[in-house]
Amino acid sequence: MPDLEPLLRLIPHVLPFECMESGFMQRALLALLMLAPMTAAMGVQVVTFRMAFFSDAISHSAFAGVALGLITRLDPRWTMPFFGIVIAVSIIAVQRRSGLTTDAVIGVFLSMVVAFGLAIVSRDRNVSRDVQQFVYGDILTVTDAELVMLAVMFCVLMVFQALAYNRLLLVGINPALADVHGIKVAALQYAFAVMVALVVAFAVWAVGVLLVTAMLVVPATAARNLARSAGGMFWWAVAIGLTSACTGLIVSAQPAVGTATGATIILFACLWFLVSYGVVLARRAGRAA
Repeated sequence: MPDLEPLLRLIPHVLPFECMESGFMQRALLALLMLAPMTAAMGVQVVTFRMAFFSDAISHSAFAGVALGLITRLDPRWTMPFFGIVIAVSIIAVQRRSGLTTDAVIGVFLSMVVAFGLAIVSRDRNVSRDVQQFVYGDILTVTDAELVMLAVMFCVLMVFQALAYNRLLLVGINPALADVHGIKVAALQYAFAVMVALVVAFAVWAVGVLLVTAMLVVPATAARNLARSAGGMFWWAVAIGLTSACTGLIVSAQPAVGTATGATIILFACLWFLVSYGVVLARRAGRAA
């Protein structure tokens, strides 16, 4: 296990807030510095492909995966991403091989995983209590081992984005044209589904099942309002995700505020969206003039 203490001790010097003197806050910040760019990057494709409903289904499958892990006495940190990957791949497979629309397939799987999770939780009250931490999230409890896992996932995802970003955009715009250009559409769609499932699993630690979709969609939507190109949308989304995460963490820790960290992060992301919408209105007014 790498020694993270030297890195953690740098944080109070960079952010000289009293709350950042605590070790759990330092670990939370380090986790968010990796998690926010991941959710923002995947959110760009989720928004571009109009798949917000897809990320919602995966986030609720995380709830079912946690419940399954708790009732089978397996570590939910492993059952949650595994179950999410199974559901994500299944959605893509059924959508590709059936005549149903994407939203119809996602709706069926969303209903199934929610019902499955509730059925499991209803069998055992102890499981119901334990699953609440995953429903609401708590980034303040992240451990060194989880930080290392996040770092590995961060590297994997950024390599994936560097190699597949433009191809994913073309697949999202016109799968048939992408196929003509030699892009393996099916393989890319399955890889994207797996990546979304893994990112959602990590994001549940931070904001919980209820707000995971917001962490993916809101920064990317705000970025779409501000950016003038596909590349610009990516970097705007990352910047919005990072600033929202850091600001939300620090503000939520202030005694005068004392709000849930995940909810505060999303509120700051939503503030970014309102600002971006104001920019859109200003641009339209300028063109009309």
